[in-house]
Amino acid sequence: MKFYLRRITFYAVTLWATISLNFLLPRLMPGNPADIMIAKMQRAGGEVSETTIRNIKLLLGDDDAPLWEQYFGYWGRMFQGDLGVSVTKFPTPVADLIGAAMPWTIILVGTATVISFILGVVLGAWAGWKRGTWVDHIIPATTVLQSIPYFWLALILVAIFAVGFGWFPIFGGYNVFDFPRGPEPSWKFVSDAIRHAILPAITIVLSSVGGWLFGMRNMMVSTLAEDYILTAEAKGLRPRRIATTYAARNAAIPSIAGFSITLGFVVAGSIVMEQVFTYPGLGKLMYQAVLSNDYALMQGVFLVITLAVLAANFFMDLIYGFVDPRARQNV
Repeated sequence: MKFYLRRITFYAVTLWATISLNFLLPRLMPGNPADIMIAKMQRAGGEVSETTIRNIKLLLGDDDAPLWEQYFGYWGRMFQGDLGVSVTKFPTPVADLIGAAMPWTIILVGTATVISFILGVVLGAWAGWKRGTWVDHIIPATTVLQSIPYFWLALILVAIFAVGFGWFPIFGGYNVFDFPRGPEPSWKFVSDAIRHAILPAITIVLSSVGGWLFGMRNMMVSTLAEDYILTAEAKGLRPRRIATTYAARNAAIPSIAGFSITLGFVVAGSIVMEQVFTYPGLGKLMYQAVLSNDYALMQGVFLVITLAVLAANFFMDLIYGFVDPRARQNV
């Protein structure tokens, strides 16, 4: 119980600190969302009335208010689900933009990350169990794929399988000509979205599976040298039981800890992947927000990423404490 109470306290304090930083950092930067919006309107249409300027400041935040008042107002609006209004896609609320982009990222990047983790851990455990055999040749191949720059690998896959063979779409999350009104709940749309997601998913798996495989293989080799493995072998236990119950379970503990961080950043998406494939996820949304100095949108995306990372780490901490009782005893 003491272990879980300390974990909850730690994550509560971390959540408060990160949300406070998320509030302060944009306000410490030069300029503000209201001035950016007014400047864009002036460049586009010339004169902007005082009434319009006042309305924009009311929507995007009144900088004349004291900082502490803005801070408590920020917390109040956040609990109500009000993350502000996007400058680049005015007057669309930030929460609506994030809500539209998040499912794409979670489904694609989340699924690909879980597949990569499971594939890497299983193959790594197999390579560690079969150390010194031909199975070890899998590691150099996956390491080479991991060392290739992410965007270059994505472009190679697009050039070969999308442009060359024409097996997959070149860009986008779905065919906008077949679905001009956007996503719809139909099998035709789902199948089209899956077809658009295959190449980005393959890119994520190929780029990340090598790290999981290499780490698991080394931990498996180290675990197999432990005394309790020798004791299990001396007792005459079946090799499969030794490999799975004793060796792989303990060797996977560091990978589980690393997976919690990776799982949290799933919500952030892959900025490079989503840019290359023009995929409508959170990574692309964050990139557009940074380019446009859209502070409200940046704050909203960073807040979602922060909450996702903390939630994933908290969840995996609970699992880690259950899998490895030593973690609870050392607190």
